[in-house]
Amino acid sequence: MSANSKGPAPAKGYALVTGASSGIGAAIAREYAYRGVPLILTARRTERLQALADELRPRVEVVTLAADLADPGAPAALHAEIAARGLHVAHLLNNAGYGVPGRYLSADWKTHADFLQVMVVAVSELTHRFLPAMEAAGYGRIVNVASLAGLVPASAGHTLYGAAKSFLIRFSEALALEVKERGVNVSALCPGFTYTEFHDVNGMRERVSKLPKLLWLDAASVARLGLDAVERGQTRCITGRANRVIAGISKYLPDGLARALVASRSKEFRDAD
Repeated sequence: MSANSKGPAPAKGYALVTGASSGIGAAIAREYAYRGVPLILTARRTERLQALADELRPRVEVVTLAADLADPGAPAALHAEIAARGLHVAHLLNNAGYGVPGRYLSADWKTHADFLQVMVVAVSELTHRFLPAMEAAGYGRIVNVASLAGLVPASAGHTLYGAAKSFLIRFSEALALEVKERGVNVSALCPGFTYTEFHDVNGMRERVSKLPKLLWLDAASVARLGLDAVERGQTRCITGRANRVIAGISKYLPDGLARALVASRSKEFRDAD
């Protein structure tokens, strides 16, 4: 828990956190529980989801709903179930995500289609379904968990990952402009390397562990910084000083040079084979 969090008194309503069973999603759930916001947690792994719910229930009400956002029908079903229970989502945390390592052609199209469904389509649809009630209430918070990868030149390997994260950033920025006068804040959370099991799942733990420690943050810090940012109305939150420097440098370097620098170092943390 983040004992030094300074969030405002919670608005009436629940925080819906996708991909809540581990990593940044679980850390966001813990941070919201610390702030006294009731939770709706969803993920594929029901056992881990239930364990987190049991941990947090002494602080807040927690509802768990198992869902696989790779299923095109999942966002509508999730929205319908929450509506049927009479619950109002005031905070939407689009966190579910993963990476597909290797060359683009090393995976079949179904693998890539599932990835895009989770990372792009489900985020867009969940936002479209829950936003009207936020606008009607005059209050809402939407955090789309993007990545530093969406702000720097792309590299070989994880071919769709940076593109999907870049979409989330631009989507968040445009939406924030549309809804800011309606009491809804939208923010793209852009962490760099974070201590989670993300790299274990992708089989890249040994490789990325060689990177400098100054590039890394723990998931609890990322969650706290992200929720504080959306409360301030900050549209983009890059976590960590080193990551902000990297994003700034990549923005102002000539495109060719920036791409060459990323390409020269990408094998340290991306599997392009």
